[in-house]
Amino acid sequence: MMQQETVPVPALSKKTEQPKECFLIQPKETKEDATKTRRRKKKKITDVLAKSEPKPGTPEDLQKLMKDYYSGSRSVIELEELNLPDSCFLKANDLTHSLSSYLKEICPKWVKLRKNHNEKKSVLMLMICSSAIRALELIRSVTAFRGDSKVIKLFAKHIKVQEQVKLLEKRVVHLGVGTPGRIKELIKQGGLNLNPLKFLVFDWNWRDQKLRRMMDIPEIRKEVFELLEMGVLSLCKSESLKLGLF
Repeated sequence: MMQQETVPVPALSKKTEQPKECFLIQPKETKEDATKTRRRKKKKITDVLAKSEPKPGTPEDLQKLMKDYYSGSRSVIELEELNLPDSCFLKANDLTHSLSSYLKEICPKWVKLRKNHNEKKSVLMLMICSSAIRALELIRSVTAFRGDSKVIKLFAKHIKVQEQVKLLEKRVVHLGVGTPGRIKELIKQGGLNLNPLKFLVFDWNWRDQKLRRMMDIPEIRKEVFELLEMGVLSLCKSESLKLGLF
């Protein structure tokens, strides 16, 4: 009797100890692994963008974006009408230029054009960018090119539309820098006439803190395409207006 009672006791203690260790360790590992993999995936996206070599924008990029944007709402014939001939485009920035050097290259006769321009409610050159802060940076960067040219800020931050309308009515302006939304509004209100416009330059390659170019931002992309249809495309096809990608 004494031998039979002592045999099962150590066997039970061994069996109860082993499964406890397994159940305590496993759930903790799976949760930690899941959070680690999530964090790694988020880092990979930004790392790829930050480390990838920047590629300069091309006219083909603009044409493709336009087709993709309108493909769901336009017929094949209407999409073909959006095509712009190669002659509409100026040489794109190859990422070696400053803004002033790029503008000098695409518009070597700027001084002569500026002197001959005397129409109010219009500009000779429009530069389109994604924000008011970026517009101010561009205005500072264009100092070497502009010379005595009159420049106007065409964005919404701290400036009312009517103030910009009055400025355009009052004096001759040569260069406008701003956002597509405000430029659209000025055209709608009759404050800005596009007919004398000779150059339309997109701030194409610059990236913001989130590494987005202006055409990567859905709202800006929408406003740019709407602006193009407000007379820009027809002026390009008539070869009186040229497009540049900075």
